[in-house]
Amino acid sequence: MGRVAVGGDAPISVQSMTTTKTSDIEGTLQQIYALAAAGADIVRCTCNDAAAAEGLAQIVPRSPVPLVADIHFHVEMALAALEAGVHGLRLNPGNLRKPSEIKLVASEAKDRGVPIRIGVNAGSLHPEIYERFGGATPEALVESARLELDYFREVDFEDVKISVKASSVATMIAAYRLASETFDHPLHLGVTEAGPLPGGLIKGTAGIATLLAEGIGDTLRYSLTADPVEEAKAGRQLLESLGLRERRGLDLIACPSCGRTEIDVIAVANEAQSALSEMNIPIQVAVMGCVVNGPGEARHADLGIAAGRRRGHLFIRGQIVRVVPEDEMVAALVDEAQRIAEEGVDARLAKRDETAAALADADRALLLDEKGADANAASLTIERIRRRTQG
Repeated sequence: MGRVAVGGDAPISVQSMTTTKTSDIEGTLQQIYALAAAGADIVRCTCNDAAAAEGLAQIVPRSPVPLVADIHFHVEMALAALEAGVHGLRLNPGNLRKPSEIKLVASEAKDRGVPIRIGVNAGSLHPEIYERFGGATPEALVESARLELDYFREVDFEDVKISVKASSVATMIAAYRLASETFDHPLHLGVTEAGPLPGGLIKGTAGIATLLAEGIGDTLRYSLTADPVEEAKAGRQLLESLGLRERRGLDLIACPSCGRTEIDVIAVANEAQSALSEMNIPIQVAVMGCVVNGPGEARHADLGIAAGRRRGHLFIRGQIVRVVPEDEMVAALVDEAQRIAEEGVDARLAKRDETAAALADADRALLLDEKGADANAASLTIERIRRRTQG
């Protein structure tokens, strides 16, 4: 999944899903950054119409984590999402049912090196399977996944992970146990439609933790009726509690860089990672390549810095607090992280430089004037998507 390995000896990864309209580019990116800061390794976005696909074309280049497009009924949306550059697809066998369309998507995904999750859901089984097995039984869920996998294999596509989710914890556990015996593919764990807190958290943990303790599962998502950030936090905390992921002090996220970036994001992020990790402070820090989008996208981080016009714009929870020379960006992060640890976020916000926000606004305006609003040339990708979705 992009840079995140799933299956085999890879660490078990945490997933969540955005609740924004994918066509709301800035809102969706803010939520993606919040999810990444909370511990999500992979994020799923719905791709249910042309506007969503076009949104993905602009979101994918700016996402700090790999993105999966959630596809339901329309093959055109799957093809458009691939065109937008997503790192993975989720197909529901109960909704996208025509073998020719399923194989078409698999063929295009294979050509692009994009994996697919066969996402079986007890609430949307194919009617024929439901009748044959007398309901959404564990055997019915696994059979649905097996049939979909057979279609993939007809076009020599094997880059697959599988989920067999149910809202019943007992059914979910039995289905995944059977799936682990049936398939040699990574399994994506989850209790679907688990509900609001605290009951949803209990149901999700009961199902997911039981299977992880048995050595079943490679990636997971809590499906809560709550802010998706709660899903990412729960997933991370569960893995840490089971000793399946290391406990962390620093949580550093960074943008992958784009056409607007003015610094070597990778170098600055690595330098910041090294310097801040030694401090052993439990803090979320964002390193962003530009001041145009950075503070907004990473507004949920405790601390961050964004580059612009040879300056670093330091922000706390999305609010610009001071501006420093570009070559002092990492030193400023280290200094501010220590101050936050000693004084707290609210105290540091109260001491912000009142002129910093105006400087950031000026730099943002100059960058927009120089490079325009489409620095990633997303408009070209959107044109390709429109050809896909409009026939």
